[in-house]
Amino acid sequence: MTPVVRFLRLPGGDPDVALPAYLTAGAAGADLRANLPAEQRAAGLVLNPGARALVPTGLACQIPKGFEMQIRARSGLALRKGIALPNAPATIDSDYRGPLGVILINLGQEPFRVEHGARIAQIVIAPVARAEFRLTDALDATGRGTGGYGSTGTK
Repeated sequence: MTPVVRFLRLPGGDPDVALPAYLTAGAAGADLRANLPAEQRAAGLVLNPGARALVPTGLACQIPKGFEMQIRARSGLALRKGIALPNAPATIDSDYRGPLGVILINLGQEPFRVEHGARIAQIVIAPVARAEFRLTDALDATGRGTGGYGSTGTK
């Protein structure tokens, strides 16, 4: 079954900005676009080095129960401009109905201009497994044990 994600264009959102879309047949992520307020569209939103901002998409969404929407960085923006998501991947839960925004941070050396309608992130729709949480007196032993933070080496 293909999950259906429904989008609602929020008041003030530009109807000419495309909904998220997969750009190739094998893409796991659908590109998500900036939908800036009318007074900001011409100038864009400038992110200085080290700055972060919540970039609006002009959308709210309804994700099917049992799924989540993950918001992830676009690799080209990360490599060329240093644009990342400080909370990546961000999770949008199936019961959230508020505005969909993307927190961007400029880790690059130059100011970055978010243009109205630009592809700023990608979304991945993924199934969610719900767990039971229980307290125990002991954990099963493994070969790794408590080794973490680089304990397995780099080679």
